[in-house]
Amino acid sequence: MRLILVGPPGAGKGTQATRLVAKYGIPQLSTGDMLRAAVAAQTPIGLKAKEVMDAGGLVSDEIVVGIIRDRIGEEDAQKGFILDGFPRTLAQAEALDQMLSEKGIKLDSVLELRVDQEKLVGRIINRAEEAKAKGEAVRKDDDPEVFKQRLEAYNRDTAVVVPYYAKSGLLTVVDGMQSIDEVTAAIDAVLSRLDENV
Repeated sequence: MRLILVGPPGAGKGTQATRLVAKYGIPQLSTGDMLRAAVAAQTPIGLKAKEVMDAGGLVSDEIVVGIIRDRIGEEDAQKGFILDGFPRTLAQAEALDQMLSEKGIKLDSVLELRVDQEKLVGRIINRAEEAKAKGEAVRKDDDPEVFKQRLEAYNRDTAVVVPYYAKSGLLTVVDGMQSIDEVTAAIDAVLSRLDENV
């Protein structure tokens, strides 16, 4: 099962990815984690990434796709993987497609957790207020201003990958405003249909 999870910050991708990992026994691949692991392991591509990061630059799509290429070649990713937070741009989606096709691998599905963004902002504001009321620190991600900036970045850069995957017939939209369990059930229904077609 080779999946991509798409959706704005706060849509529940991380929660659903954790459940998919448990159900299918496939790894969730976060580009940030993979980047850090490649740098720590001093792989050739990790060393290249370290050089760019040390210089204060942003790691290129080419390097990120190279890190994904190495990672999906590992033993635990042979049955599949979940990409969460990548691709973030159209160029990354195209580079990922090209790399997978060179490896003879096809994606099974791209799941978009679609949410009402205004309600999402409201949810984050509530979460921040609840944390303050309990005397807890507000997570940086839950700061409403930071969250709005992340949402703007998603709408500007990442939302464009949705029509790209819709055109290829891989996209399934899941209502991310349902309860966590209902979203999980909707995803399970999509994936079990895929399993039947394999």
